[in-house]
Amino acid sequence: MVKPIGDHLVVKVTEAEEKTKSGILLPDTAQEKPQKGKVVAVGPGRILENGQLAKPEVRKGDTVLFSKFGGTEVTIDGKEYVVLRESDVLAILK
Repeated sequence: MVKPIGDHLVVKVTEAEEKTKSGILLPDTAQEKPQKGKVVAVGPGRILENGQLAKPEVRKGDTVLFSKFGGTEVTIDGKEYVVLRESDVLAILK
């Protein structure tokens, strides 16, 4: 697995919706980019100006909403992930 550095996170992206609520199937080109996923790895945190380490608020296993265009998409062992900064996380879903 990947071990992120600094305030980076590795998120397993939730699959895009393939059909609408009314049952209409959507082609790949019409599907929205997913903005939700499960955190699979968390870096140690970011270093503040005073040299101290700010621990991340996000934990492994959290389900998060993230910025639509945030992060970098990567494929590891055939699975799609997004590597993003903690600041790109908009909310933790409970």
